[in-house]
Amino acid sequence: MIPRRTRFARAAAAVAAGALPCLAFPAPALWWWAYAALVPWMLLLRSAPSGRRAALEGWLGGAGFILAVHHWLLPSLHVFLLPVAALLGVLWIPWALLVRTLLGGVPARGRAAAALVLVPAGWLLSELVRSWQGLGGPWGLLGASQWQVGPALRLASVGGVWLVSLLVVAVNCVLVLLVAVPSARAPAVAGLAGCAVLTAAVWQWAPRPQVSGGLRVAVVQPGLVADGPDSAERRFAAGERLTRALAGRPLDLVVWGESSVGADLAARPDLARRLAALSAEVGAPVLVNVDARRPAEAAAAAGGGGGEGIFKSSVLVGAGGPTGDRYDKMRLVPFGEYVPARSVLGWATSVGRAAGEDRRRGAAPVVMELPGGAGVRIGPLVCFESAFPDMGRHLVREGAGLLVAQSATSTFQESWAPAQHASLAALRAAETGRPVVHATLTGISAVHGPTGEPAGPRLPVSASTAEVYEVPLARGTTAYVRFGDWAAAASVLLLAGCGAGAAVRALRLRRPAPGPSAPPARTVRG
Repeated sequence: MIPRRTRFARAAAAVAAGALPCLAFPAPALWWWAYAALVPWMLLLRSAPSGRRAALEGWLGGAGFILAVHHWLLPSLHVFLLPVAALLGVLWIPWALLVRTLLGGVPARGRAAAALVLVPAGWLLSELVRSWQGLGGPWGLLGASQWQVGPALRLASVGGVWLVSLLVVAVNCVLVLLVAVPSARAPAVAGLAGCAVLTAAVWQWAPRPQVSGGLRVAVVQPGLVADGPDSAERRFAAGERLTRALAGRPLDLVVWGESSVGADLAARPDLARRLAALSAEVGAPVLVNVDARRPAEAAAAAGGGGGEGIFKSSVLVGAGGPTGDRYDKMRLVPFGEYVPARSVLGWATSVGRAAGEDRRRGAAPVVMELPGGAGVRIGPLVCFESAFPDMGRHLVREGAGLLVAQSATSTFQESWAPAQHASLAALRAAETGRPVVHATLTGISAVHGPTGEPAGPRLPVSASTAEVYEVPLARGTTAYVRFGDWAAAASVLLLAGCGAGAAVRALRLRRPAPGPSAPPARTVRG
């Protein structure tokens, strides 16, 4: 029986230990810390006196991780962030039980070696489940902390961010064995060598994108605009002014951020004419983002599923007006753009900035032909969607040569959110082998080349400016685009196989041993 004071101390330590990995993400961006950040939590779990205690400390640590990585949501969700973190923290219970089972006590070499594979797979399982949009999406994946590390980006080109997460957790396992289990140092060192060999092999032999030409892309970032009844008009005017200043420079595309246009262009033909005039003046199409109510007829004609409602749409406008290329955002931000189970959770709108009305979803991804872009096609993503690896992969498989993420994080301007969001562009670029433009209203805007490397300066928070980038295009296909989430699938199959094997062994142990056989009967013949 654990003393009450010790129980409370361990519970607090679990929450704090779960929060430690947040320092590896932007804004602190201590990427190297990710490789040791899980060690305190894992040491606590392996010493848990029972499976029930390990499950509790896994849950508390998972809740601490969610709170730390998403703390910038407090202005919007307020106290509602606590039950959200408590709900998502449950996803780390299986991982915690794996840590205690495989690393607890003095594991034999075989069990220690198995831990180096199964514990990372268990962590990845929690990342996969919470990556479902309904549970918040793939924000704060451990592998995403390595967005500025060249070898890690090469791993992402082979197995996506999932492979990077597996490697990071494996190194944490190695450190736990080296610190706490001296008898398991041999498999620990072998595991560390295996991680190094895998990284070196990928660096040496994984196919690299072949640069083939480029585009001159302007990112227009109007900066902060004070809230008010005319804020949408003033934001549009700021974008218009900054775009007009680009006239005379050779351009292939101008990109505005999310919600840069606050009215449906069909309902406001004056705005459509102003955008067309801008396009003619700078000699390039303008990709804007319309955040507005659309009539039912217009929504049905655009393929938005019919029905009147508010859509967030990427719209390409040329010198002749809207080109007809429109993409309606498909994956919406929980609470920010819709309230899940509004009939039950609608009260969240009274304690924070949750959406008062659910936005409508788009029907399908869209790849747009860039006029005058030598056959280049662009794949738009809107804000939160740049966190989903599968969306960028799908657009590239459909022929996109450039991914464009239009974003707005002005609600969280002074938090870590803008830096976290901008870092995702590097991962999507590395995974797909295609450049990514991350354009925002208020920063941080950034452009990354086809291997994830920066392709120009990052536009800081609150800067009101326009920047022209020489964006390298690439051809070829990465292993991730070709084979998809194979690393995640392999982890799930491995866990399922080991779970099935353990269940079979448990059934055999439960089955009673057969009793001694009776001697054969003898028949007497007369």
